[in-house]
Amino acid sequence: MRWNAKAPRLYNSTPQRHSERMNAPSKPGPNVHTIPDGDDRPRLTCMDCGYIAYENPKVIVGAVCVWEDKFLMCRRAIEPRKGFWTFPAGFMELNETMAEGAAREVWEEATAKVSITGLLGIFEIPRISQVYVIHSAEMETPAFAAGPESEDVALMAWDEIPWDELAFPSVHWGLERFREGGTPSVHHHTTR
Repeated sequence: MRWNAKAPRLYNSTPQRHSERMNAPSKPGPNVHTIPDGDDRPRLTCMDCGYIAYENPKVIVGAVCVWEDKFLMCRRAIEPRKGFWTFPAGFMELNETMAEGAAREVWEEATAKVSITGLLGIFEIPRISQVYVIHSAEMETPAFAAGPESEDVALMAWDEIPWDELAFPSVHWGLERFREGGTPSVHHHTTR
């Protein structure tokens, strides 16, 4: 690969075979499914510059947050599962640790400040390429309010949690993991 100063992109200095160029679509960017050298599966690849678009699982970070003996729960204001309950969680952003991401999600969804106290576990859902990293957290104060992604936010005792209205299996699992205590665990979710 060489850098071309006139066009701010990498390009492959190795000539391509005529058949590769004829079969490649005319639009720019990664647009050909091929198995790159040293790889074992097809990836979208740009035949002009050699760029490989790796599609990797999404990392979701969240926290089971407590104030005294109550759990911070958010009713979702967005799809998927709008109107159902969850603990604060969402996609991890670039340049943050998993714990920072979990605390950020708590602030975004419930405007609560928390201290992350540990890792409850990892909840894997391979069929949709998602990995949930669920932490435990203590609220710094009992103050909270619904953020833009929440219709409602509440502190609930264990027996007040609307178990039939939880948004995702990962929410049920995370709450149970918190209650069980112990060391972090990994759960491989296989049902639809």
